[in-house]
Amino acid sequence: MKVGIGIDAHRFSRDRKLILGGIEIPYEMGLDGHSDADVLVHAIIDAILGALGKGDIGRIFPDSEEKYRGIYSIKLLEKIKDMFSFKIVNLDTVIICQKPKLSNYMDTMVEKISETLSLEKCKVSVKATTTEYMGFTGRGEGICAVSIVLLEDKNEK
Repeated sequence: MKVGIGIDAHRFSRDRKLILGGIEIPYEMGLDGHSDADVLVHAIIDAILGALGKGDIGRIFPDSEEKYRGIYSIKLLEKIKDMFSFKIVNLDTVIICQKPKLSNYMDTMVEKISETLSLEKCKVSVKATTTEYMGFTGRGEGICAVSIVLLEDKNEK
């Protein structure tokens, strides 16, 4: 068994769609980044790569490569699934933001992530919290996500 943790944060930006957990969330701003800036999926990728000892998302998908500009981060998660041999035991995540409220979108995010990773929905947890108006997320400047994964390396049996 191996454990990995991932964290990602992006600032809000006008004229961008807000994508979290692979789905579009209706909001007046999106997140700034080279890809679609899906902080939740980026944190999941970093957690998986960390557990496998493979570094972080920037090492595998550098923002210096134009082919990743604007890419849908779910496609990056699919590539990670295909690149490495692992079995996820469970995945736990939290999105940290003051706004928008995300409770109506949690189940859809779980469905999208489970489908992408070929997991049962009961093995994926997506939660959200605020920081009670403290820090950059509390001031509404951006969103942060944290993910932890427990996996089995398919090659180590």
